[in-house]
Amino acid sequence: MADGKPPYWVLISVLFSSFPLAEGVALLLHEAALELVRSGRKETPVAGDVLSGKVRDMDHHAVLGAIRGPAFEAELETERGSGTVRFILTREGLELLKARAGPPGAPRYLN
Repeated sequence: MADGKPPYWVLISVLFSSFPLAEGVALLLHEAALELVRSGRKETPVAGDVLSGKVRDMDHHAVLGAIRGPAFEAELETERGSGTVRFILTREGLELLKARAGPPGAPRYLN
C-alpha cells in the first residue's frame, strides 16, 4: 500500500468470476458498487480500456466466512469474450464510501 490505496481484495470479495480478474477490473467493479450503494440505483454501466458492461445490485447481503456485505453481479464484455463476476462489497469497501462522504451534514462539492 505504498500509494496509500488499499489492495482491491480488501475492498471486494469475489464469489465467482468466469475469467481471471485483473486489479484494474476489480477496482472498476468496486467503484461501480460504491456508486450503486450511494445512489440507491439497482444497475449502472461500466466501461474501461478493455471492457464494458453493467453492474447490478443483487438486492441482498452475502456471507463468506468472516466477510459480509451487499452482493453484486457484473456482466462484462472483455477482449477475451463475455464474462460474469459476482462479488461482495466488504465492510472496508463500505467504510471507504462513508469516509468519502465526510461527517453527516457536511457539504458535498462536485469539484
